[in-house]
Amino acid sequence: MARLVMKFGGTSVAGAERIRNVATRVKREVDAGHEVVVVVSAMAGETNRLVDLCRQIAPLHDAQEYDTVVAAGEQVTVGLVALALHELGVPARSWLGWQVAIRTDGVHGSARIDDIDGAMLIERLKAGQVAVVAGFQGLGPDGRVTTLGRGGSDTSAVALAAALKADRCDIYTDVDGVYTADPRIVTAARKLDRITYEEMLELASLGAKVLQTRSVEMAMNHRVRLQVLSSFEDKPGTLVVDEDEIVEKQIVSGVTYAPDEAKITLLRVADRPGVAAAIFGSLADANVNVDMIVQNTADDGKATDVTFTVSRADLDRALALLESKRAEIGFARLSPDRNVAKVSVVGVGMRSHAGVARTMFQALAGKNINIQVISTSEIKVSVLIAADYTELAVRTLHAAFGLDAA
Repeated sequence: MARLVMKFGGTSVAGAERIRNVATRVKREVDAGHEVVVVVSAMAGETNRLVDLCRQIAPLHDAQEYDTVVAAGEQVTVGLVALALHELGVPARSWLGWQVAIRTDGVHGSARIDDIDGAMLIERLKAGQVAVVAGFQGLGPDGRVTTLGRGGSDTSAVALAAALKADRCDIYTDVDGVYTADPRIVTAARKLDRITYEEMLELASLGAKVLQTRSVEMAMNHRVRLQVLSSFEDKPGTLVVDEDEIVEKQIVSGVTYAPDEAKITLLRVADRPGVAAAIFGSLADANVNVDMIVQNTADDGKATDVTFTVSRADLDRALALLESKRAEIGFARLSPDRNVAKVSVVGVGMRSHAGVARTMFQALAGKNINIQVISTSEIKVSVLIAADYTELAVRTLHAAFGLDAA
């Protein structure tokens, strides 16, 4: 007998028939003798509808009331899933985040989980009852409902798995696992049987949409075994595990891309101590996240050009902020570019193999794709290129590192 957390996303519960399908899958695990906690998202599109209503009523809305509204989507689905389980003869009870209680900090709209007391749920599980828990929501220190940010149901599921010491956390979604690249772009992409936490964290943060970044980080920290599965097909999924569970490590496990990047170049910046702190400190204070950074100093040593990337959604705000700080920072002009994308290769095998960057750069050069910015970590290499070449770059690198399916 195992203790399982089964998480189902919005597409998995998008209507009565799909909810019945979820209940059937849960019953299968119960019939096998397992203790089961189910975590569900709101129905596909419902959170967006609730967010839009908040914006229509009050564009500058109160964050606490916003959370009250958008958390309502999960309340509907937990009740419906519990009802569907009852119809199949499976004892089940629904639970909202505050009832569990999933305790969070007080940052409404993007709260972080502080603690979960799993004693009550464990009692229910031992009594043979399935617990159907609302994802995405918790209870703040002031007793108000909080939400964890978009994609937060994945984080809810992993946090519950850690608190309940579950044997595994299964994430059911509209894909049947983690692939070496986006199959919509690379038809030769292969599904991975296993991938390490670190690789999955890099892929998630670099553009892959299979798992939410915070959930992977939490799984890695608490050593929660994750499995990505399809809600619609009975196929083996992908396990996200410790590195020592993977016998033969690929040099590169995946190629991913982030299409929502924008590049900013500050030209003729005064080359003096404190300039970088003034630039990036101002952006940090405004909650603008900066990713790739490169600096080129002029021959005379008096000026430098600074190039960096931000989310495309933050570009206008970043430009306005920097223009307001022009006198303080001291630069000649700003040069923005929205037509860029970040393409990355990821693999724990990079730690013990040289030449990954060379292979990557040569492959791109062979297709006349110019590299604008480069950033690296121990297990990834990312490049910024013109957005028009994104799909060609992904396909080229996938083949260059031998990832194409036979």
